[in-house]
Amino acid sequence: MDYLSEIEGKQAHDPMFLEKMKESSSSSSSCLCVPGPVIVGAGPSGLATAACLKEKGVPSVILERSNCIASLWQLKTYDRLRLHLPKQFCELPLMGFPTGFPTYPSKQQFVDYLEAYARKFDIKPRFNETVSQAEYDPTLGFWRVTSVGVKGKEMEYVCRWLVVATGENAEAMMPEMEGMGEFSGDIRHTSLYKSGEEFRGKRVLVVGCGNSGMEVCLDLCNHNARPSLVVRDTVHVLPQEMLGTSTFGLSMWLLKWFPLRLVDRFLLIVSWLMLGDTARFGLARPHLGPLQLNNLSGKTPVLDVGTLAKIKSGDIKVRPSIKSLKRHAVEFVNGTTENFDAIILATGYKSNVPSWLKEKVMFSEKDGYPRRPFPNGWKGEYGLYAVGFTKRGLLGTSMDAIRIAEDIQRCWKEEAKHRLAFTNSLLHQSSSL
Repeated sequence: MDYLSEIEGKQAHDPMFLEKMKESSSSSSSCLCVPGPVIVGAGPSGLATAACLKEKGVPSVILERSNCIASLWQLKTYDRLRLHLPKQFCELPLMGFPTGFPTYPSKQQFVDYLEAYARKFDIKPRFNETVSQAEYDPTLGFWRVTSVGVKGKEMEYVCRWLVVATGENAEAMMPEMEGMGEFSGDIRHTSLYKSGEEFRGKRVLVVGCGNSGMEVCLDLCNHNARPSLVVRDTVHVLPQEMLGTSTFGLSMWLLKWFPLRLVDRFLLIVSWLMLGDTARFGLARPHLGPLQLNNLSGKTPVLDVGTLAKIKSGDIKVRPSIKSLKRHAVEFVNGTTENFDAIILATGYKSNVPSWLKEKVMFSEKDGYPRRPFPNGWKGEYGLYAVGFTKRGLLGTSMDAIRIAEDIQRCWKEEAKHRLAFTNSLLHQSSSL
């Protein structure tokens, strides 16, 4: 019962608190009091928050359902993946990328960077622990976090602060399509796609025209497959670089001097000069500019890495939305039908927060995102925080992690003062007896 003595030091003035803990601990298989925050998720968001906390002298515990850090990057991404933004916009707080890394690091280089980051700050997540429930106990004034291990053993963590770092990409989104059970070919999400090598010579339909869908199509082309791309909606395609610099970096610089509307207009003019009219190839642009659309909906523009040239040459065919699947074919909404050997679903990911966090104020039950928009969605009530839900990539993650660490450090120092005052009071009382 070591955890009771830990909590007693914080809440010794409240006997009801201790009675409640003693009652609950008898029904729990294992229980641990965490002096600092519990962080759920050992991806870049969880690592960044733990590092910022450690730098401020606040310990933390990271719970990770997989067997490694950054499991999405290590286990659920394709081989040719590189960071879509320059490395200076993707580094985590307190540690930059090695100077020898290219402008756009590869998947393995980014994983190596994250592992070095964890080593530098001595971050050791508790792997293979899936959080099944987290709930604030108003009687205790603490969060109770239940995890399930590999062999089904439950563990309860009691903590003053809870950081949700499971992110925007916790679960693959699998759309429902008529006839999915009838299609005889391979249907898989991009989280299970590694390389176009296994699809060499095959007719592959890629559903989804975001950055992943576009890049998977290019990878299939490079492995002599015959890909087609389903474009269900409008999309902004921008060159990865403009005027000798990254499009993203140029946008950030222009926004310091000009209103968003003018920057959007500039980006579209330069894109038209460099890429031509993408609507001619089945890639119609939205009415809103790329930056405005991203701010309002979180929908990021596609940064072209060579896919558009393959579409222009006819190596990649653009197709409309799917109406239904047949045994060996796909029927599209325009009435045409084509045979395919496989379907790759580049349909994105979603948050899984509502499935385990028993809280309805900070997080939306509909989409699992903080209800308050950026930059105010990082902090909730009763010591609840969110990191990595900004829809602004690793740059947004770093901003969240820094804010959270500063806020928890302030609370940590205040509570330390109270504990010290209480201890001094006890010592004074004992000395006067």
